[in-house]
Amino acid sequence: MAIFPKDIQMATLITPAELPTWVPGRVMSSSNGLGWEDVSHRSYRYAGLDVPIPPMDHFMIVRYRSGNTPMERSMHGQRTKAVCGPGDFSLLTHAEHSHWYWTECIDVSHTYLSENLMCRVASDVLERTVAEVRLHDLLRSQDPVVTGIVDAITVEALHKGLGGSLYVEALALQLAVHLLRDYASVTYRDSVVGGAISPSRLRRLQEFIEAHMHEGISIEQMAGVVGLGVWTFTKHFKATTGRAPHEFVLDCRVERARRLLAQGLTAIKEVASYCGFADQAHMTRVFRARLGTTPSRVKKGN
Repeated sequence: MAIFPKDIQMATLITPAELPTWVPGRVMSSSNGLGWEDVSHRSYRYAGLDVPIPPMDHFMIVRYRSGNTPMERSMHGQRTKAVCGPGDFSLLTHAEHSHWYWTECIDVSHTYLSENLMCRVASDVLERTVAEVRLHDLLRSQDPVVTGIVDAITVEALHKGLGGSLYVEALALQLAVHLLRDYASVTYRDSVVGGAISPSRLRRLQEFIEAHMHEGISIEQMAGVVGLGVWTFTKHFKATTGRAPHEFVLDCRVERARRLLAQGLTAIKEVASYCGFADQAHMTRVFRARLGTTPSRVKKGN
C-alpha cells in the first residue's frame, strides 16, 4: 500500500459528503436533507479499491452488510489486515489519515458522528472538560450494540419515520456513550499535576492491563485509561515509573507467565497465549532476555 503523498498529508479535513471524491462508489442510501445534527448516514456499494483518505472532520463507523473481502488499512505508519464481511465493523477516528485496500465487491453503511457530539458526550459522562476524543484503531470487530444502533440509523434514513431527527439524536447519543466506554481514548484539558501519574490512575491502568493482557494493548488505550494524550502519557508514565509503557506491559506479561508456569498446571503454549505473547517462541525469547532462563525451566522449577 502506498505512502500518503505530500498533498494528501497537508490536506484540510474533509466532510462525509466529500468522501466519494476519494472513495468512489454507488450511493445506496443517505441522510442528506433529513435535518439530522451531529450524525449522518450513507451506504455504498463498492468494487475493490486501493484508496488514500484524507483526515475527516467526523468519526466514522463502517458496517459491512454484504460481501466478504480481504481488507488492509494503514494508519500512522501501522498496517492492519483482516477479512471483513457481514456482521463486522471498522472504526475510523476523527482527523486521521488512512489508506484502505480491498479486492472484492462489498456493500457497507457509514455512520458519521461529529467531533462536537463525541467531545460533548465525553464531557458529560466523565464530568471533566475534554480536549480530544479518539477512536481506537480497529479494522474488524463484532459488537451487537454497535451494529444494532447503526442498523437502526440506516433504517431511519431509508424510511424517514415520525420524529426522525429526535429519534436519530437519541441513537447517536447511545452510540457515542458505547464507543466511549469500549472503543475510545480521551484527552482532558486539565493536565496531571507535577508531571506525575497519580497512584489511583496507575492502579486503574494496572487493572486494565491485567484484564486485557491476552490481547494487544496499545499506547492509545493506555493513555485513554488515565485520560491523557499519547505524548503526554508516555512522558508522565516514564517519569512516574521509570519505564516506558511498552516495557511496563511486557514486564506484566512476564510476571503473569512466570507465576502460571511455576504452578505447573498450564501448558507453555497456553500460557504464552493467555499472557499476550505472539507465540511460545516469542515468550521464550523474552524470558531469556529478561530472566536469563526459559519457560520450560521455570515450569520445571529450575
